[in-house]
Amino acid sequence: MSIEQIYHGKICVITGAASGIGRALAVRLAAAGAVVAISDFNDEGLAETAALIGSENSNSILVDHLDVADADAIAAYAPHVQAALGDADYVFNVAGLTRVGNFDEMPLSSMEKVIDVNFWGVVRMCKAFLPQVKKTRGGLINVASIFGVIGYGGQTHYCASKFAVRGFSETLAQEMVEHGVRVSAVCPGGVATNITRNAQIDALPKEVQSKEEIDQRFDKIAITTPDKAAQIILDGAAKGKLQILVGKDAKRTAWIQRIFPQYYVKLLARARKKGTDSL
Repeated sequence: MSIEQIYHGKICVITGAASGIGRALAVRLAAAGAVVAISDFNDEGLAETAALIGSENSNSILVDHLDVADADAIAAYAPHVQAALGDADYVFNVAGLTRVGNFDEMPLSSMEKVIDVNFWGVVRMCKAFLPQVKKTRGGLINVASIFGVIGYGGQTHYCASKFAVRGFSETLAQEMVEHGVRVSAVCPGGVATNITRNAQIDALPKEVQSKEEIDQRFDKIAITTPDKAAQIILDGAAKGKLQILVGKDAKRTAWIQRIFPQYYVKLLARARKKGTDSL
């Protein structure tokens, strides 16, 4: 079946919808005839996404400010969506952030912030919406990262959070089999979003001289557009895939990790030193 046939009329909840993959998912789902509940911490970007879709808070779109680090806000958000639209069919947990800095140079507060948003935000959303998704026998789609498959220097907090999302998702998927709920862990490679440009710097890695250089290096490896990423995610979620690798680079990196689980760390360290940032 086509994306339109699968998602038409379905109630889809999307966090992190102000930009990047979250926005692309919202636009594609709305175009397919889904009813979308979009949220983000960035109100300006969220308004832009809503404008791309249609009239705010119409019968087919619900727009809300939401900080996924706020446990009370998420607990209130699930019944709010249910009252406004009905029980959710799919929940796309996209909201996330990163920072830059080696573990020995960062304050623990940086680690706590990244994990609070990237991991606990996903856990809170899944917990809040699970009763609804069990009713609809729908899906939970949690965005991890290829950095949830491999470690990467300067991203200890981000990798820890994304490994946690992948482990949580794969375990929850087992528990949900009997309930007919499908759980997917999405592992994108380089996607052309603003996540790196929005990153705060705890400490610059030794191999780079400035934040601008980090952005430039990311641009070189960000080979997948958000729209293409959204297409891959929606197709994978519709098929109930446990792991959804987004981009040729993600597939290649995951393969190398499987073949060289010990040696890939040295390979990647050499690549980073050369400024290629890829295996």
